[in-house]
Amino acid sequence: MKLLLSIFFINSFLIPQIKFEEYFLDKTLRIDYFHTGNFETEYYSIDELIEEPFWGGSKINLLDKFNYGKYKITVYDSATNNLIYSRTYSTLFSEWQTTQEAKSTSRSFNETMTIPFPRRKVRVEFYSRNRKNEFIKNFEYNIDPQNYFIKKERTKEYNSFQVLNSGESSNKVDIVFLPEGYTQSEIDLFKEDCKKFVDYFFKSSPFIENKDKFNFWGVEAPSKESGTDFPGKGLWNRTLLNTQFYTFNTERYLMTTDDKSVRDVASNAPYDQIYILVNTSEYGGGAIYNYYSVCMNNNRFEEQVFVHEFGHGFASLADEYVTDDVSYQNFYELDIEPVDPNLTTLVDFNSKWKNLVDGDTPIPTPETKDYKNKAGAFEGGGYVQKGIYRPMLECTMRSSIANEFCVVCKKAIQDMIDFYTE
Repeated sequence: MKLLLSIFFINSFLIPQIKFEEYFLDKTLRIDYFHTGNFETEYYSIDELIEEPFWGGSKINLLDKFNYGKYKITVYDSATNNLIYSRTYSTLFSEWQTTQEAKSTSRSFNETMTIPFPRRKVRVEFYSRNRKNEFIKNFEYNIDPQNYFIKKERTKEYNSFQVLNSGESSNKVDIVFLPEGYTQSEIDLFKEDCKKFVDYFFKSSPFIENKDKFNFWGVEAPSKESGTDFPGKGLWNRTLLNTQFYTFNTERYLMTTDDKSVRDVASNAPYDQIYILVNTSEYGGGAIYNYYSVCMNNNRFEEQVFVHEFGHGFASLADEYVTDDVSYQNFYELDIEPVDPNLTTLVDFNSKWKNLVDGDTPIPTPETKDYKNKAGAFEGGGYVQKGIYRPMLECTMRSSIANEFCVVCKKAIQDMIDFYTE
């Protein structure tokens, strides 16, 4: 497989074969930290380390190969200085930095990264992208796995159940459903919703072709009250994960800043991806790459939103639509290539999907019937009309049709499935 160059300039043929059992135990070390800053500054500080009982990730592909996301974490064996684990990801903080509020104040966000539990001392390094999309090291932290301050108690233990079991977690994509705003008397509804959304999932390509590569879990974690919060309407409910509409003052953006509660509940099952189902009929959802995804459970657009948001959370797919209904400002720099696999500024189109475009298709590509079902570079995407291009006229990342990922998005999803399961 071809490996994208990262800031470490590691070629695919140079990646060492890391033996999981040599460096790690079959459980998780959770690193909770605070991410603080404003639109131009940021810094990290450690909150706590937590031992969790399951490792749901790959034991083969321990080094990230995609170079997506806003951030990167790398883990080095302290004795040898060998790179033994890395992942790219994004968080709410990176989105907040592009809002108007970030220009006038600073905020702290609690964030989490998980790594396989190390056998020996390790050094963990945190990287953020600058405006040129280059990774810059911001923080490092040394961890001794024998440190007795690594917390072993778990504050939110609940029963988990399997919605779909396809095999061993280490070579499957494990998705855990978390209930939000389901009371104790509504847990059976949550279980029914889990089955319903799994059925939605496997109506879409390329998931349907890869059904045997997925496990789905659910956690029986009730809230005190039904629903979620609507700050713009003055409505607040006592729910377990503290989700809310009006995230960054965008009404339909349904997210949570309570990452600790999300991870506490998710730890009841092995997982690669977290999906929060919110017990509401209001239209809304959201997702962040390698962090979590959110969807309402009872709306006529629930299937489309569910599949669309998973595209964000799992494969770092960007929104391909154009809208003013977001709080982001200058989310994409037009003089560099976006890191998302399904957007381009044409600055370096060769690094994107140019190889999937017919030689007689013009770039940029006009929005005419001649190119309705062809890959090209169609202007408009990433929330803006000009300067950003998407692969095809229509796609699940642009439209309200669930089973319509374009060829570029399908490939990005398939590559990610293979990464977790090979």
